[in-house]
Amino acid sequence: MKKLTVYTFIVTFFLLLTSCIEEQDFDQYNDLSVVPVLESSILYLEATEDVINNVPPGPFYSEDFNFDPFSEEFFSDRVLDGVITYELENTTSKPLTLNIEFINDADTVLDVESFTIEASPSGTFQRDVTYGNSGKSLDILRNTSKIRVTASNNGDNTSTSTVTPPLVTLKSSGKFSVRLK
Repeated sequence: MKKLTVYTFIVTFFLLLTSCIEEQDFDQYNDLSVVPVLESSILYLEATEDVINNVPPGPFYSEDFNFDPFSEEFFSDRVLDGVITYELENTTSKPLTLNIEFINDADTVLDVESFTIEASPSGTFQRDVTYGNSGKSLDILRNTSKIRVTASNNGDNTSTSTVTPPLVTLKSSGKFSVRLK
């Protein structure tokens, strides 16, 4: 009887061992796709009506911003698509024009976003610019090393707004799908 119990135990042990083992698939990693959406602010600028009134009508602001995040290997090699959202609000008494230029290392303008904004009350204006398959070329982003912002007063330099505080505000943010694996 003791032999039968040992024999039964050994057979049962081997049956359990072989019945619970499944062939391992170590290629699962190759099938893995990790594509998070990265979101970040890009620009925030504001100018008061006093600043605009201190110069003759025409350009009152121009600035070049060194901007390398788009050309970083981590981003440029992995970005799939994205959207840059611009939000503008003008509470001044001035109609304005704003230009945002994307510039490469050779100082070549790759793309321009132009905005014409009426005097207050203009409300908040929003524009979404898509990059990737359904929009502008991703190469614009990949090759951008500088962003230039220029603003022009299309009105006078004496009027003042009744809105407090009278200023123009530009906000921009980006939302991008990036393949990590």
